[in-house]
Order: sequence, then structure tokens, then C-alpha cells
Amino acid sequence: MARRPGSDSHPLRAGETVQIKSAAEILATLDAEGKLDGLPFMPEMLEYCGRTVTVYKRADRTCDTIFFDGQRRMEDAVFLTDLRCDGGAHGGCQAGCSIFWKEAWLRRLSEQPDAAEARPASDETILFEAARQVADGDPTAARFMCQATEISRATTPLPWWEPSQYIRELRTGNAKPFELLVAMVRWLFVQVQRRLLGGSTVPFTRGKLTKTPKGTLDLHPGELVRIKTRREIAQTLDRQNRNRGLTFDSEMLRYCGGEYRVLRRVSRIINEKTGEMMDIPGDCIVLDNVTCTAEYHRLCRRSIYPYWRELWLARVEETPEATGTSEPLAG
Repeated sequence: MARRPGSDSHPLRAGETVQIKSAAEILATLDAEGKLDGLPFMPEMLEYCGRTVTVYKRADRTCDTIFFDGQRRMEDAVFLTDLRCDGGAHGGCQAGCSIFWKEAWLRRLSEQPDAAEARPASDETILFEAARQVADGDPTAARFMCQATEISRATTPLPWWEPSQYIRELRTGNAKPFELLVAMVRWLFVQVQRRLLGGSTVPFTRGKLTKTPKGTLDLHPGELVRIKTRREIAQTLDRQNRNRGLTFDSEMLRYCGGEYRVLRRVSRIINEKTGEMMDIPGDCIVLDNVTCTAEYHRLCRRSIYPYWRELWLARVEETPEATGTSEPLAG
């Protein structure tokens, strides 16, 4: 995937302010499947066209969340601050994924609009048709296509030992030297613990149960909760660090003991491997401002929401004064 003219010497950097191009300009970059370099431009992205936004991080490296085979290389793409998919064109998927933005869909504020012919609004229908495909006219057999399902086709393999990926992280402002060093040490520690010592993928944490318990809080969006300690959560896990099939991951460790607001309950997400809508059995919670920081996964910047069992949380009773405050929560 070659870089486009003019982008080779000046890739976008974390912290830059950019404008998302118009729908007409972006549609002109897409193939018949609504993709650029294998990456779909999703219908949920249309509402952001024309906005002025900030680059959060470059999306040069992403974890393989389909085959879980390390990381993969994404060319010419970034993440933009606070822009996520709402699942509106994908059956109401509640994963809330960060959106990949190709640099061809963005412009620096100093750049002029593309001299391209405007396309009629009906051209946007290719995005909706590609997002949801019905097999043989059977609505129950729908398969969804989104950026998450196409990761393998929009990226190339990236061995962990390839040095250029880490040089790019530093040059583009994605990471500071000490941050990158610490992340590599953590990643190597987990690899040694797991592969050579037969340990867990979560440092110093491994469940022992054969049947895991259930706890019910009936949480609602906006409620304040405390995440239990690592030790408390470990007591609810099996030997794969799961509670009723839901994994407690190393990236969740940093949040243990903190207080956060419930963002939403999650009951359905798209299976990234098959494109099928998948119902999540039992309680599953995502918390506001609680995302994967990839401290143990070499600083992948997708900022995926971890899923929490209610058993891992405790409701925090708030005083009237605390409920009315607008101060952000610590943590």
C-alpha cells in the first residue's frame, strides 16, 4: 500500500488539527465496495464530514482482533479524538469502536478543498448496502461489514521485531521514548510468563475456579461504580481468567480500585470474524473513559472498551452534593 503523493514526508501527527473532508470528496476515493485500501468508509462516519477535529494518534499498528495473531500494519491512517462508531448502520452493534480515518479523507487546515466533482447523495447508498448484506433475501441471515471485520484485508502482517514500527511511533509523536520502553518491557514480561513459565496472560493473576459465580447489580448508564481489586476479581475467574466466558484482560488492571461512571450495558456486538450479530449472554458493562491503553500490547491505539461483569464492580452510593458536582472523576 503505497503512500499517496504529498503524504510521504509529512504524515499527520498526534495533536494536529484537521478537517474531515466532505462526503462527496471522500466518496470519490472509494472503490465499488465503499473501501479505500481495503478499509471501509462506514455510514456512521458521514455525520462527521466537514468537522474540524484533532488527531488522537496514528493508527500505524493495530492488534489483530480476528485471529489474535499479534499486530498488523495499517497504512496512512489515524484515530481522531472522541470519534467512535455508534453502530447505527450495523444493526445497533454496541461495541463503540474507534474509527480508522485514512489520511486521504482528511485535510490540514492550510490545505484547499479537493477539486473534485460533487456526487449526488444517492452515491452514499453504496455504504449502507456494503454495511449490511442479506444472503438469499433472508433478513435473519444478514452479515455485517465494518472496519473491524475488514482489519485483516486492510492491513499487512507486522512482526514484533520489525524496528521501523517503533521508530515511526517516536517520529510521529505517537509515543514518548520512556512510554515505549515501559510498554515493551511489560509485553516481554507477559510473553516470558506465558510461554516459558506456563503462566497467565495477566501478570500475577490466574483464576482457579471450574465454575464461575454470577453477581447482579442491575446497573444503569450514569451510575457510579468502583472496580474491585485485582485480588477480588481473581477470586471470580477460571484458569483462563474468564467469568462465564468473559475474559479479564491485562489492560483492565490499571483501572482496578478506581471509580467510574457506567456508560452503557452491552447486549449485542458484531462477531468480527464472521460478520454475524452476536448476543452477549448475561451482564456486560462498559464504563465511561475506561478503554484499553495497550500497556501490555505494545501500544496499539484502538482504545477498545473492556467489558466488565457486574460481579467485578461495586455500586458507589453518592451524596446529593457529589451527584450535583460537575468535577471529573479521578482515575
